[in-house]
Amino acid sequence: MPNLFDAIPDRLDDERFETLVTGEAVRVERIVSRGHTSPTSGWYDQAWDEWVIVLKGEGEVVFEDGEAVRLRPGDHLQIPAHRRHRVAWTDPERDTIWLAVHYPA
Repeated sequence: MPNLFDAIPDRLDDERFETLVTGEAVRVERIVSRGHTSPTSGWYDQAWDEWVIVLKGEGEVVFEDGEAVRLRPGDHLQIPAHRRHRVAWTDPERDTIWLAVHYPA
């Protein structure tokens, strides 16, 4: 049986994105970070809504308007379409496991 906390490599050079399930209008993915952040040169600007929850570890999402949201296990956040954002920090000492649900705006 698959488990969200399994199959994480010891060495994680890049943030790991894995699609778990897709449907006609939804995509669910597991994201594993270990000190990874978004590129500093730009913002995510998605045409769809996104809901994220941190299952393990910690991360911080920063929005273009300056709002910063620190997420710990169990914390979740809804990001509306075209709200420009980036991941500014994840715990470098342990895995941060996110579950992201992408769906139409």
